[in-house]
Amino acid sequence: MHLESLRVLRTELATAKASTAEERLVSDPLQSRLAIVTGGSRGIGFAIADKLAELGAEVVITARNQDELDNAATQMRKSGGKCDGIRCDVSSLSDVQQFSGNLGRRLGALKILINNAGVGGFSAPLHETDPETWDNILNTNLRGVYYMMRAFAPTLIANGGGDIVNISSLAGKNALPNGAAYAASKWGLNGLSYSAAEELRGRNIRVTVVCPGSVNTDLSPHQGKSVNRMLQPADVAHVVAMVVTQASQSFASEILLRPTQKP
Repeated sequence: MHLESLRVLRTELATAKASTAEERLVSDPLQSRLAIVTGGSRGIGFAIADKLAELGAEVVITARNQDELDNAATQMRKSGGKCDGIRCDVSSLSDVQQFSGNLGRRLGALKILINNAGVGGFSAPLHETDPETWDNILNTNLRGVYYMMRAFAPTLIANGGGDIVNISSLAGKNALPNGAAYAASKWGLNGLSYSAAEELRGRNIRVTVVCPGSVNTDLSPHQGKSVNRMLQPADVAHVVAMVVTQASQSFASEILLRPTQKP
């Protein structure tokens, strides 16, 4: 083969490889990135984790029930995604610390943290809410996010930046009779998110809070509502996917998500 022909062949091969890499980046924009999703074994968390895995991320899901985590991770792997389930109660500082240690060297690829784990409480006015219920809701929905951000924000800083998405609720913007503890946890989560966004934006970390309305999950009250009109977990996952794949020079600090028709 003549030297010029060899040069042409090498150029064509290099072009083909570059084209393949670009196509892979378009179809898998989150490749080589590690994403953590709390409360990822079902509902909104599962939908988010599944979507991130579909976009090429390696996903680690956490929840309190290891069997549910194993089932969810297996389901995602069968669909072609990369997913592991590691038990962690985000309301426990020692659990969060142990979880962080279990990830080890994998943290070098961490770029996305989704704080989704949450519990509800919509059956009684505040003066009839017992302290145990109050503690369970606030410790999971608010304290747990603080623990996770405290544990993993330094890693994101060390990795050059990334995205933190906190799943809140429209209950964090509006009054919620018989759900005051839940509303308080989400109002608090919104304030935490706005403040952390200002603290971390200079470190190339985008902090976004997503506030959905009624979502068709086990957590949301369904009485008197049309399930078909409620938001679906996939709707929230779609928004999170947009947030973590948007251009690096901008970020959406808050997204309010409502169903098109009131349920």
